[in-house]
Amino acid sequence: MPAAEATTPTIRKTALNATHRAMAAKMVEFNGWDMPVEYPSAGGIIAEHNAVRTGVGVFDVSHMGDIRLSGAQALEAVQHISMNDASRLAIGQAQYSALLYPQGTFVDDVIVHRLGDKEYLLVINAGTREKDFNWVRDNTRQFNCRVENLSDDFTQIAIQGPRGVDLLQKVTDADLSGVKFYWVTHGTVCGLKDILIARTGYTGEDGFEIYVPSDEATSAMVWNKVLEAGKEFGVLPCGLGARNTLRLESKLPLYGHEISDTINVWEAGLDRFCKMEKPKFVGRDALEKAKSEGIKRTLVGLEMVERGIARDGYKVLDEGGREIGYVTSGSYAPFLKKNIALAYVPPELAGLGATLKVEIRGQGVKAQVAPTPFYRRPKKAKH
Repeated sequence: MPAAEATTPTIRKTALNATHRAMAAKMVEFNGWDMPVEYPSAGGIIAEHNAVRTGVGVFDVSHMGDIRLSGAQALEAVQHISMNDASRLAIGQAQYSALLYPQGTFVDDVIVHRLGDKEYLLVINAGTREKDFNWVRDNTRQFNCRVENLSDDFTQIAIQGPRGVDLLQKVTDADLSGVKFYWVTHGTVCGLKDILIARTGYTGEDGFEIYVPSDEATSAMVWNKVLEAGKEFGVLPCGLGARNTLRLESKLPLYGHEISDTINVWEAGLDRFCKMEKPKFVGRDALEKAKSEGIKRTLVGLEMVERGIARDGYKVLDEGGREIGYVTSGSYAPFLKKNIALAYVPPELAGLGATLKVEIRGQGVKAQVAPTPFYRRPKKAKH
């Protein structure tokens, strides 16, 4: 076998790959996966984005990974490897957290679900699945708990937007009105029994993520029934393009961009999820040291004042044209109708309203430090 052929990585496919192709989705390689970036027949990224903000959109997020920890010391194991305090979780509750290296930087950010008395499910990112599983397994060996990689067991479908609850209620017997944000339940969905239903998501909107068996026929059946049930609410299938613009408007971090193995918790501004008061966890000592020393950079929101889109990796300059940071994520924001970005800059230049520049095609284009998140979902009126 030629060397080049031997080292060519296999592109992975979710159980819904053929379904996306039948819908004429535009497919791209993302973290080793063949994924839909947009559905031109649905109107593309801007239409998909706005459907989630105003109605409902449906995403295939089966490329995400799932790790289950169970057994007598499952809680102790989760507490050791994650920065949030899992002891606060009731059965059926979830929390945003992160796995950290000893130096206080990110292995990955995760959602921790407490499914049972001694059972936890970590939902991890697509591009870090194998790395995360190996890291969790290697760092929990001293605990009496079982660590299982369930990543290929589920097709994960996200139903996101203000009408997401109405759509999902049509195809499930679970009473969704009793499920608060960041809580989970089980129920029959599209005729399938005992499906995990989580009121979570990555769009800044209300919504749900459902976990169904990962065979192609079952996955396609659920996907099609969900889209059919959502017609009255203007549902659109959504790809990675809208997922990215939605999470950017809502300042939700993406691994490899706002967080990485070189960025620590304080720099990323994720302090509120890091419970330093809990017993020792991986990365805690380094974070304590970093806090006392003070940070050299911080994550800010930028709004472009002059014409131009600040793309990932572009240089950020001070008013005098000196390079002082870089853009982690940037795009046109379809709902807000403006060009926005997230960037790392020195704390002394991070004040709201501060004028900076982003280098676009060799030119310094004016931007302003803006409040984040750029978008917050409207609070529901109380009747």
